[in-house]
Amino acid sequence: MASKLAIYAFSGDPITFGHLDVIKRARQLFPRILVAIGTNPDKTYTFSIRDRVQLAKQVLVNLKGITVKDFSGLLVDFAYEQNAAVIVKGVRDAQDFQYEQTLNSVGLSQSHGLETVAMFARPQLAHISSGTVKAVQKAQGLVHDLVPLPVKVALEQKISQQTLVGITGEIASGKSHLAENLIKLGKQQGLAVHNIELDQLAHQVQNQLTQPQYKLVRQKIIAEFGDQVRTKTGGIDRQSLGELVFNDPQKLNSLNQIMWKPVLVRLRRELKDKQGLILVNSALLAEADLLKVCNNRVILTEVDATSQRKHLKQRGFSTAQIKRRLQSQFSADKKRLLIEQALQKDNFGTLWQVTNQANLTAFAQDLFTEMLGK
Repeated sequence: MASKLAIYAFSGDPITFGHLDVIKRARQLFPRILVAIGTNPDKTYTFSIRDRVQLAKQVLVNLKGITVKDFSGLLVDFAYEQNAAVIVKGVRDAQDFQYEQTLNSVGLSQSHGLETVAMFARPQLAHISSGTVKAVQKAQGLVHDLVPLPVKVALEQKISQQTLVGITGEIASGKSHLAENLIKLGKQQGLAVHNIELDQLAHQVQNQLTQPQYKLVRQKIIAEFGDQVRTKTGGIDRQSLGELVFNDPQKLNSLNQIMWKPVLVRLRRELKDKQGLILVNSALLAEADLLKVCNNRVILTEVDATSQRKHLKQRGFSTAQIKRRLQSQFSADKKRLLIEQALQKDNFGTLWQVTNQANLTAFAQDLFTEMLGK
């Protein structure tokens, strides 16, 4: 078996983590795997055959012994022409098994002498299919747990006409100012640019939204940090809460854990029906493990210490408060390190660094060209 070429065939519309897992496991059994992206004339595809093949190649680029080709017609005929001896099939459930068993019988009837190896999906991946992924994206869900990042980008662009880019940096480093200018420069070129500030979404959760779940979130915060953070109307006094959490990294982490899920739900709400370049703006993108939300494409704003403290004093912070805020957050260097590690781990993404926002017009044009082809 070790010397045989195995073919793993699927439509790849698009490739998912489920497909990727089967390919990796098959590679442990066979020295060479031919990933065959097929076209069925009776099906309508979201992505062209060229795009499906390209996405598969991009996802599989670092796996040795893997090649990707497109095919049409009977798989067994294609396998025969490629001198393959084994066809690998991924099976997610009983319905899949019965379908593949029928296909195997058809293949045997063609007298090519091919064997079929069924690989059952891991339970934690059995719910993932190309159709499910596309349905989640159409509903403006987040698909970074279902597909690799290059595929997530392709889905967002194809289905939602969106390109997501993160903006992060230390407090008072000019994140909102940068976003405002990108929106303005985008309008000048006829490009839709939207800024979604996660801190504003958190404010809505903590004080404005009336749905039962958000009331429970506010109760959790009060239970965790004490009645001193409660307003007269039952909301959260963000200044009092800030004084507590910015003095204690553990408390800050506890707050982030409480707020993570509701903020992501609100982010999905904000993304709905927006098209163009979407800026996901948050000081905590790197440390809160949110880089995949913006596909590891991140603008890191940096500012000199003198300007930073000047901006914070203009916001009404005292010297002691400024010191606590800066000590409680990751430095720009630490954020940069986390982003670079994510880019290396996922083999995907881009880090842009903007210091004191010099040459902003030139940067915006480069960003629009790279992200939107404009």
